[in-house]
Amino acid sequence: MAQFFDIHPDNPQPRLIEQAVDIFRAGGVVIYPTDTCYALGCHLGDKAAMERIRRIRRLDDKHNFTLLCRDLSDIATYARIDNQDYRQLKSLTPGPYTFVYKATKQVPRRLLHPKRKAIGIRVPDTPICRALLGALDEPILSTTLILPDDSDPLTDPYDMREILGHCVELIIDGGYCGTEPTTVVDMTGDTPELMRAGKGSIDALGL
Repeated sequence: MAQFFDIHPDNPQPRLIEQAVDIFRAGGVVIYPTDTCYALGCHLGDKAAMERIRRIRRLDDKHNFTLLCRDLSDIATYARIDNQDYRQLKSLTPGPYTFVYKATKQVPRRLLHPKRKAIGIRVPDTPICRALLGALDEPILSTTLILPDDSDPLTDPYDMREILGHCVELIIDGGYCGTEPTTVVDMTGDTPELMRAGKGSIDALGL
């Protein structure tokens, strides 16, 4: 059965953050809150944990996973961005946006869209995520916590424990964080293209 941590949304307890990071590093699948929805996450390099997330959500190989990054320097490690993109990212991060870029060689091939070789990248704006990413010192492989037959993400950590407690190693209760997902922008072409309208303002993108 999954462990259950009640972590303060504004002042995350360092001891619990370190324990959560240990679970990530040990190959655990973790449910945790972001600035948009609750998410399923695992260690970037753990293939078995990634496959477990695929099974929980019944994802095919065309699903775009997202890397939650600590800051823009992490983004530059995993995504191919130019100076103009960098300026836009700097104005919109941290925040509720996911940007899909061509990936660098630092991203394992199994995470990439099979045709476009792309990866979703974002910098979340929430103390719990910042604490986790700071302690882990690398991105978290992530996807929104939406069950296969549902249209909206799960919002109640106690429901998550009842439904998924046998499928994951840790559930972090960080309070309510909403059901509206990130706004997703495809940056792989000549011009940015809106893939999904979400919590992030479209007007701020200038599309």
